[in-house]
Amino acid sequence: MITHVVIFWLDKPYGENRDLVLEAARKLGDIPGCENFRTGGPVPSIRGVVDDSFAVAISIDFADQAAADAYQVHPDHQKFINDAVKPYVKRFVVYDFGEA
Repeated sequence: MITHVVIFWLDKPYGENRDLVLEAARKLGDIPGCENFRTGGPVPSIRGVVDDSFAVAISIDFADQAAADAYQVHPDHQKFINDAVKPYVKRFVVYDFGEA
């Protein structure tokens, strides 16, 4: 099992731009091989260790590396990058991890 987590900071992390990125992100869960797909925004926290400065996050599980690789080149993922990430995202980080 591989878990793919992407955290996005937007040029304008509010209103219409955030809604556009979230709406586009929701469609990624329909790509074959995606399991346990989740997307959303930060949960405000008073705990200093919680980074709630981001605008949108995505978490997806894949059964194996082949499924994760197929997702990366899928046309719907590429469309998301071109239509939602490039125009609205100023920074993002990706965390991929497997079971230890």
